[in-house]
Amino acid sequence: MRLLVYPHDLSIGGSQINAIDLAAGAAAAGHDVWVYGIPGPLVDYIAERGLKYIAARPLHYRPAPSRIAQIAAIARRHRVDLIHAYEWPSCLDAYFGASLCLNVPLLCTVLSMEVMPYVPASVPLIMGTADLGEQARKVQKRGVWVIEPPIDVERDNPDTDANVFRRRHQVSDEEFLIVSVSRLALDLKLDALVRAIDAVDLLAGAHPLKLALVGDGPARSALEIRAKTVNAKHGRDVILLPGAEMDPRCAYAAADLVVGMGSSALRAMAIGRPLIVQGEDAFSEIFEPATYDLFLQQGFYGLGDKKPGAQKLARQIENLVVDAARRAELGVFGRRAVMERYSLKRAIDVQLDIYRQVLANPPARRLSEAMHSARLALMLEYANHDPGRKRRKRERESVILAAARSGQWPPASAETWV
Repeated sequence: MRLLVYPHDLSIGGSQINAIDLAAGAAAAGHDVWVYGIPGPLVDYIAERGLKYIAARPLHYRPAPSRIAQIAAIARRHRVDLIHAYEWPSCLDAYFGASLCLNVPLLCTVLSMEVMPYVPASVPLIMGTADLGEQARKVQKRGVWVIEPPIDVERDNPDTDANVFRRRHQVSDEEFLIVSVSRLALDLKLDALVRAIDAVDLLAGAHPLKLALVGDGPARSALEIRAKTVNAKHGRDVILLPGAEMDPRCAYAAADLVVGMGSSALRAMAIGRPLIVQGEDAFSEIFEPATYDLFLQQGFYGLGDKKPGAQKLARQIENLVVDAARRAELGVFGRRAVMERYSLKRAIDVQLDIYRQVLANPPARRLSEAMHSARLALMLEYANHDPGRKRRKRERESVILAAARSGQWPPASAETWV
């Protein structure tokens, strides 16, 4: 089988790393695999995994005409049997570039937390949670499968050195270290990051806590200002922002507790760390036997009650700070859950079987659905370039970042602006 794998970009992120890891698994199973994408930090990781890389043309429009033409040329030149795109912009590039015109079978993975209307109805889908899989089956005419974010449980394991990260960032053995590994983004991530800072602020007077926010992104400067306020209040470094790490295994291993979502949460579990899953709107729950079914259904993410403050998260953290035996039990439980349900080997086997099903039942393409998807995508692209919308977006982002810098969260007015 000749596969072209197309992550939506090659910056550091869970969806992109999953795409590369699964592509490496397909290559190891004897298939010819090329990874196609706009150059970014993960190009080195593609090489590390022994995969062939094709650089995509860096046009920012979605769908991108230059990439549509490039994908068609690649598919023809390499006689590609199947294109596997990740997220809807990549899916549309591949759909118009090789699937619609050359009839190359296409599969799309969507790990966003909603079913996107831009994906043509005939394109088979892989979704990241059972809930999203059920939603997708209501609108897609082809197969819909569910593969949760896979984790390489051999690479991410409890034997990872816990001392490297603590020494590098001067965290003593007596200090309780909480770690979050996340892109410091405004959307999806910022609410959880701010609430983690605020929760540790509430507890730092009574416990020798430190919180390390490992990552980078557009919210970094605002979080640094909020962190400096907390550190000044307590007269010590309570909040650390050490930046992004290509290989964050040592950060996970150094943690006494991890807070996070998505594949980051699963990697923490694989390394045997107790975990509090965060989402948006003040969602947080400890991963334990009582919440396992919840996360199986909705994924390692959630929506909360939007209440201001971080008292709930602070209580959950404190319950684990004072109970070392429970932390150890949760670490063992999490590792076992990942090995049984979320291992990379299992995901590779499932995905290769999906490839065979897609190739055995290629969908018929319809001009009407192509025009529908193109219209929706072009409407979104037009809206994104509308000067008024751009101005409102900048104003919204300014309000959000100002709230992140200050002591007020969440920003009451920003969520209603479009």
